[in-house]
This record gives sequence, C-alpha cells and structure tokens, in this order.
Amino acid sequence: MSAILGPTFEEMLHPQKIAPEIRAKALAMKTQDPLDPINLFNITWRDGNNQIYYFVMPKQLTGVDANIVVLYGKQFPTGAHKVGAAYSCLIEKELFGEVDPRVHTLVWPSTGNYGIGGAWVGCRMGFDSLVVLPEGMSAERFQQIESYGARIIKTPGSESNVKEIYDKTHELAQNPNVRILNQFSEMGNYRFHYHVTGNTIVELAAELKTRGIGDGHISAYCSAMGSAGTIAAGDRLKQVFGTKIIGLEPIQCPTLFNNGYGVHDIQGIGDKHVTWIQNVLNQDAIMCIDDIECKKGLQLVSEEAGMETLHKRFGVPQSDVEMMSSLFGISGICNILGAIKTAKFYGMNSRDTIVTIATDALDRYYSVMAEMTKTYGAMDEAEATARAHIFLDQKTDWIKEGTVDARKQWHNLKYFSWVEQLGKTVEELNAQLDPEWWVHEQNRVAEIDERLAQSRKA
Repeated sequence: MSAILGPTFEEMLHPQKIAPEIRAKALAMKTQDPLDPINLFNITWRDGNNQIYYFVMPKQLTGVDANIVVLYGKQFPTGAHKVGAAYSCLIEKELFGEVDPRVHTLVWPSTGNYGIGGAWVGCRMGFDSLVVLPEGMSAERFQQIESYGARIIKTPGSESNVKEIYDKTHELAQNPNVRILNQFSEMGNYRFHYHVTGNTIVELAAELKTRGIGDGHISAYCSAMGSAGTIAAGDRLKQVFGTKIIGLEPIQCPTLFNNGYGVHDIQGIGDKHVTWIQNVLNQDAIMCIDDIECKKGLQLVSEEAGMETLHKRFGVPQSDVEMMSSLFGISGICNILGAIKTAKFYGMNSRDTIVTIATDALDRYYSVMAEMTKTYGAMDEAEATARAHIFLDQKTDWIKEGTVDARKQWHNLKYFSWVEQLGKTVEELNAQLDPEWWVHEQNRVAEIDERLAQSRKA
C-alpha cells in the first residue's frame, strides 16, 4: 500500500497554496464525503475563501475593554483542531520511515479530541488505529472515534487520569508492530501550533486592525493545557509581538499553580502533569478556572433561556448570541474566562487584543449538558442572569506569574513523568533549558515540508 500524503505545514497555514484541483476537490468532499482522505487538505484555520475562522467576543458579556478574539476549531475535519496535531505527528513519522501502514498499528493516547483526530487521520492514511482514553469521557467522544473506523481501549478514570493511559500505552508498546503517537511528547504537535496556529494569529492581528479591533498586535494569548500543543502558538506570537503567554488549569487540578492534583471535568485540559512539548520557560503566568463555572457558562450561551437573557437583559447582539450557541466546548469557555482574567489582571484596554482558542464545540458535550440539567435543574431567566456574572465578575484570584523561580519549578515538574517514568534522560530534560532547543524544533518545519514535497515527486 502506498503512502497517503496530505498538506505541508505551509499549506495548512495558507491553503491557497495547495494545487487548485486538490483544493477544489477537498472543499467539495468536506460535505459530500467527510471520510475521503482528500479531506486531509481541509486541515486549516481558514475557509474556502481563505478567511480565518474567528469570533470577537461581545463586550456586553466579557465586561472588559480589551478585545477578546476566539479562533474556533469546529470547522476542522473532525470538528476539533486536534486533527491538525494528529496529522502532523503521523506525517513526520511516515516521512522519516518510522511507521508503515502495511506493518504497524498506531496507538493514540488521549483524553478525547486528539484520539478522535488520530482515529480520523490514521484510518484515512491507511493505518490500523487504536485509541486509548479514560472511560469517564463524554459518550460523544467514543461514538465519534468508532465512526472513523478506529478501535478503543478504555482506561480507569476521567480527564486527569493520564497515568493510567500511559500504563496501558506502555503495555501495548511491547508489541514490535505497535507505534505510539504520544501527543504529550511528539514535537509534531508543537510544530503544528507554532507554525500553523501561531502564524494564523499573526496574520489575523493585521486583519483585526483594519476592522478597528486593537492596534495590530496581540497583547496576550491564553490557552489551557492538555497536551500543551495549542499553547505553542504563543511562542510564535511572543517572537513577533512580545505577546504574554497565559496558561490555564482547572482549580480542581492545579498542577503548575501549586503542584496540585485532583479530578475535574474541563475535558481536554488539566492532565495532572507537565508535558514534554510545553515550553514553560516562555510562559508569563498560570491562571486557574473553575470547572463548574465553565460548564454553567457553556449552558448559558447554548441553551434557549440563556441565549434569550443575554440578548434581552444584557444587550448582546442577536447575531452574536446565535453564533456563540454552537461555537464552544467546555475548554473554550475556560479559555474565554481566562482571557477575561488576563484583561483584568494586566489592566488591558481597547487597544489590546487577547486571542484564545475554542478547540472543539458543543456537539461533543450534549450528554454533559444533560447531566448538568439533571444536577442543577433547568435554567430559567434568573439562573441565566446569575450565570452571566460568571463572565462579568471573573476575579483576579488563582493567578501566579511566571517569575524566574516559578518557570524553573514548572520545568522541574517534567522530571517526575518524563525521566522517572517515561524513559527520558536528565540530560535531555536539561537541554530544554536552552532557548535554542526550541528554536531548533521550530526550524524543522521547513525541513519537513521539503521532505514531504520530495515524497510527492517520488
């Protein structure tokens, strides 16, 4: 079976550079046949007219003068941006001869969206794919993985039970025909977000300025960490704009904040360890967000009583209300709340733009929302009014700035997962203290794109 090749990093950033006949077919298949491998060329933050998928949060809901702009991932082939990370990890392995669809089964360790992305990408590229994820994740996640043709192994626990995923993955890796694509350590994940997500936001800043939004630079970038792939976009933004990089965690599992632990339900983040691919030495602050507030906030913007209250009582434009109703998942709300905290903490104003990400959307959480209604009762106008203040009254608590000492502590936390348990050496860990280590990984984008271009000619 010949290799199935998809886009380069540069084509994911600028899909107009894809060969016109391939681009046209990919756009047609996006709706006609979402499982056709040609949809690999729809892994991008841009639509068919090369416009970026983004939404400017209404200030009637954020309550801050700063502009909060959300890139949203629901238009990616799987409905979440993690498909880009999964593809990038796999194509790099394939280009360097580390995986072969005729021989290897791919294992995708995940708490959800990366596993969904791996199931879609792996099966589209001709690989037998196996997703390992906790049994406590939303029912929609399991259904979607199976619909893409992958198999599932369920491990004990929920979002923050990553150790159990690692244990099962280690067991599976003893089979010589198994290859592990670990999002927490594969630099393809980092590169996708550094180059594709980061440069998309760089270009968005100029577009926003033409609309009278901000002054053409990005003041802060907020991202909760799961694999810590998404936050890598901040490294590119800091190079261009000096952007502040703000990491977010659940209050219920504050790992970087105070070496804490616990169980939470902001699905996709807060995995109780510091990942190999996170450049913590570049992070300016860590902020913690309450998981219940995130879920209540998602209900507010997506259910009829909340939508009506936002428009009639708080003056949110109807078009914005309708847009928000299906745009976010739980972690997206977390990221927005973090952006509001950032604006308040740093005293940002209307010249400042804060960018964050909605990694997935509501369609992944209907079962969670139903459970919320069962637990807290149906939302009426009074409850919706109270929930709006989750956004409007975000406090500047649970914030720790990235001092020299704090960053070193965050870095040192990697030791316990990666050296003690997962086979990295102290020398490899210490190497990450040098900023040039990260620059080297960033610069490999051009090398990988060139290798892919040559593979197409073969």
